[in-house]
Amino acid sequence: MAPFGDVKASFWGTGDHGVQPPLVAGAIEEAEDLLGVRLPQALLDLLGVQNGGPVADAWNALPTDQPNSWSPTHVPLAELFGIGRREGTLSLLDTPYLVQEWDLPSPTVPLSGDGHYWIALDYRASGHRASRLSPGSTPI
Repeated sequence: MAPFGDVKASFWGTGDHGVQPPLVAGAIEEAEDLLGVRLPQALLDLLGVQNGGPVADAWNALPTDQPNSWSPTHVPLAELFGIGRREGTLSLLDTPYLVQEWDLPSPTVPLSGDGHYWIALDYRASGHRASRLSPGSTPI
């Protein structure tokens, strides 16, 4: 597994689809209040470099031990949602809508996906106000 510093430095792909305005502290507080959770510091560190958007080819798959329609070993991670309200772009702030629309378990925070699959932070075991620990994404 690559050190987080290496991932952070090379995580983002090219293009601006899904990119939100630069992340500011007030936006983080707004998101955490809306979601009722603490977002992992590693996620916030990534979003501090670029606030959502395309993921570089080196990081565009999330390993899973559950075979699925994409692969027996992974699901795609083509983009990562940022925090913001850019029109026509999904964001972490769309979580309440996505959870309701796709009947996702709660509390979870979708990070990427399109309805056929979701990569999400799953807060069901840790409670709504989880501390900022290492990233914990899981396909649901």
